[in-house]
Amino acid sequence: MKPLLTLPSSVEERLSGWVRIQERRAAGAVKVQARPTVTLSRQFGCEGFPLALRLQQLFEADGGEPWSILDKELIEKIAQDEGIALGTLRRLEDPAQYLEAFGFHPRGAFTGDDAFARLAVAILSSARAGNAIIIGRGGAILCHKLENCFHFRMQASLEWRVAALAARMGITPREAADQEKTQSRRREQFIREHLAADPADPLYYDAVFNNERHSVAEIAEAIHAYVRSGWRRLKP
Repeated sequence: MKPLLTLPSSVEERLSGWVRIQERRAAGAVKVQARPTVTLSRQFGCEGFPLALRLQQLFEADGGEPWSILDKELIEKIAQDEGIALGTLRRLEDPAQYLEAFGFHPRGAFTGDDAFARLAVAILSSARAGNAIIIGRGGAILCHKLENCFHFRMQASLEWRVAALAARMGITPREAADQEKTQSRRREQFIREHLAADPADPLYYDAVFNNERHSVAEIAEAIHAYVRSGWRRLKP
């Protein structure tokens, strides 16, 4: 894994927020109880991070507790930062042992990749702690055995995603199409190489949404309602 030598301020700020949440829980400032986690998978070009931001607002308004958004940059920072000695990241020194408890075997599908094993442990540990929105990184596949997790995916036509990318990034449609092709291939390869799974398999998700037909606000409302209803059934 390439080290993140410099991080955008937004990532540093979110990391500080994540650390504060974990420290409060470890210190007993927040009553320890089960909490839900949401994983978001999306085709490249769909509005994954805006959706996560809207969900964070909805869930925090519900219970008055902070929620963390864990995207690629933040997950990688947590996984590589050995200075974060918090209960949430347990046994990072032995990721294989931790992952085997969830049916994953680093010597097999993980091909001995310790970097990804550490990444996977960071995702699983944060998911188990709850009040987390995990974007990408195979979260739905990694966390499919965790009862507190709800999994959702965003899809859209190639034409819509290319146009959306071009508009958001201020680039030409051809440049956006090239980025979509490259990044989609990398994402699929990442999941297949490390998890031997197809991220588009609908059986991994509670629901799949068409970002072309529904706005971020509409999808967020639907996910929020689904998780609230599902969590009431699961809570002891």
